[in-house]
Amino acid sequence: MARVKRGNVARNRRNKILRLARGFRGSNGSLFRTANQRVMKALCNAYRDRRRRKRDFRRLWIARINAAARINGMSYSRLIGGLKKADVRLNRKMLAQLAVLDPTSFETVVNAAKA
Repeated sequence: MARVKRGNVARNRRNKILRLARGFRGSNGSLFRTANQRVMKALCNAYRDRRRRKRDFRRLWIARINAAARINGMSYSRLIGGLKKADVRLNRKMLAQLAVLDPTSFETVVNAAKA
C-alpha cells in the first residue's frame, strides 16, 4: 500500500491555529504548540464570557435603577413590583437608560409604580 504524505493537511491545520493566535504575546502567537493551548483557552473564555456579558449588563442595569429609585424615595424591589402591578412594560435596560439620561421621565415612571 502506498504511503500517505500529510504535508498540506497538517500545514493547513497548523496555519489555521496560528491565524487564530495572531496578536498573542511572545511565543503564544508564533509557536504551534503554545499557540494551540492559548487558542483553546481563548475560545473557552470567549464562549463563557458571551454568556457572562448578559449577566454583567443586567447587574449594571439593576444597580443603576436601584440608585435612581432610592433618589426618588423607593427601593428597587418595590419599584419593579409596582411596575408589574401597574402593567408598565419597560425592561431593565430601558429603565436604566431613563434613569441615567432622563431623570424627570424616570420620576414619572416611579410615580406610576407608587400609584
